[in-house]
Amino acid sequence: MDLRAFKQSTADAAPPEALSSALAALWYDAKGEWDQAHKLAQSQDDAPGAWVHAYLHRVEGDLPNADHWYRRAGRPSSSAPLTEEWDEIASALL
Repeated sequence: MDLRAFKQSTADAAPPEALSSALAALWYDAKGEWDQAHKLAQSQDDAPGAWVHAYLHRVEGDLPNADHWYRRAGRPSSSAPLTEEWDEIASALL
Protein backbone atom coordinates (compact mmCIF):
# COMPACT_ATOMS: atom_id res chain seq x y z
CA MET A 1 0.00 0.00 0.00
CA ASP A 2 1.28 3.46 -0.82
CA LEU A 3 0.50 6.78 0.84
CA ARG A 4 -2.24 7.66 -1.66
CA ALA A 5 -4.09 4.38 -1.07
CA PHE A 6 -3.64 4.69 2.69
CA LYS A 7 -5.13 8.19 2.66
CA GLN A 8 -8.02 7.02 0.49
CA SER A 9 -8.73 4.19 2.95
CA THR A 10 -9.66 6.75 5.59
CA ALA A 11 -12.99 7.12 3.78
CA ASP A 12 -13.77 3.52 4.74
CA ALA A 13 -15.54 2.48 7.95
CA ALA A 14 -12.60 0.42 9.22
CA PRO A 15 -8.85 0.52 8.68
CA PRO A 16 -7.25 -1.87 6.20
CA GLU A 17 -6.35 -5.24 7.65
CA ALA A 18 -2.80 -6.06 8.67
CA LEU A 19 -1.78 -2.51 9.58
CA SER A 20 0.66 -2.10 12.42
CA SER A 21 -0.81 -0.44 15.50
CA ALA A 22 1.18 2.70 14.64
CA LEU A 23 -0.31 2.91 11.15
CA ALA A 24 -3.78 2.14 12.48
CA ALA A 25 -3.27 4.98 14.96
CA LEU A 26 -2.52 7.37 12.09
CA TRP A 27 -5.60 6.07 10.27
CA TYR A 28 -7.81 6.80 13.29
CA ASP A 29 -6.18 10.20 13.74
CA ALA A 30 -7.13 11.05 10.16
CA LYS A 31 -10.71 10.14 11.05
CA GLY A 32 -10.64 12.52 14.04
CA GLU A 33 -10.62 9.69 16.59
CA TRP A 34 -7.72 10.84 18.78
CA ASP A 35 -8.49 8.60 21.77
CA GLN A 36 -8.51 5.44 19.65
CA ALA A 37 -5.37 6.61 17.85
CA HIS A 38 -3.62 7.24 21.17
CA LYS A 39 -4.54 3.79 22.53
CA LEU A 40 -3.12 2.14 19.44
CA ALA A 41 0.09 4.18 19.48
CA GLN A 42 0.61 3.29 23.15
CA SER A 43 0.16 -0.40 22.37
CA GLN A 44 3.12 -0.49 19.96
CA ASP A 45 6.16 -0.34 22.23
CA ASP A 46 8.87 0.45 19.69
CA ALA A 47 10.32 3.42 17.80
CA PRO A 48 7.50 3.66 15.21
CA GLY A 49 4.89 3.53 17.97
CA ALA A 50 6.75 6.23 19.91
CA TRP A 51 6.98 8.41 16.79
CA VAL A 52 3.23 8.23 16.23
CA HIS A 53 2.69 8.78 19.96
CA ALA A 54 4.82 11.94 19.77
CA TYR A 55 2.87 13.19 16.76
CA LEU A 56 -0.43 12.60 18.55
CA HIS A 57 0.70 14.65 21.53
CA ARG A 58 1.59 17.46 19.11
CA VAL A 59 -1.96 17.19 17.76
CA GLU A 60 -3.22 17.42 21.34
CA GLY A 61 -1.01 20.45 21.97
CA ASP A 62 1.02 18.76 24.74
CA LEU A 63 4.48 19.64 23.43
CA PRO A 64 6.51 18.59 26.50
CA ASN A 65 4.94 15.12 26.33
CA ALA A 66 5.49 15.05 22.55
CA ASP A 67 9.17 15.86 23.10
CA HIS A 68 9.45 12.92 25.50
CA TRP A 69 8.05 10.55 22.87
CA TYR A 70 10.26 11.95 20.11
CA ARG A 71 13.25 11.13 22.32
CA ARG A 72 11.92 7.61 22.88
CA ALA A 73 11.51 7.26 19.11
CA GLY A 74 15.08 8.44 18.55
CA ARG A 75 13.82 11.32 16.42
CA PRO A 76 14.17 15.09 16.67
CA SER A 77 11.10 17.01 17.80
CA SER A 78 9.10 18.14 14.80
CA SER A 79 7.89 21.64 14.05
CA ALA A 80 6.55 20.72 10.60
CA PRO A 81 2.87 21.34 9.92
CA LEU A 82 0.89 18.42 11.33
CA THR A 83 -0.36 17.33 7.91
CA GLU A 84 3.21 17.15 6.63
CA GLU A 85 4.40 15.15 9.60
CA TRP A 86 1.45 12.76 9.24
CA ASP A 87 2.45 12.17 5.61
CA GLU A 88 6.11 11.73 6.60
CA ILE A 89 5.32 9.15 9.27
CA ALA A 90 2.80 7.28 7.14
CA SER A 91 5.20 7.14 4.19
CA ALA A 92 8.03 5.88 6.38
CA LEU A 93 5.89 3.18 8.01
CA LEU A 94 4.20 1.99 4.85
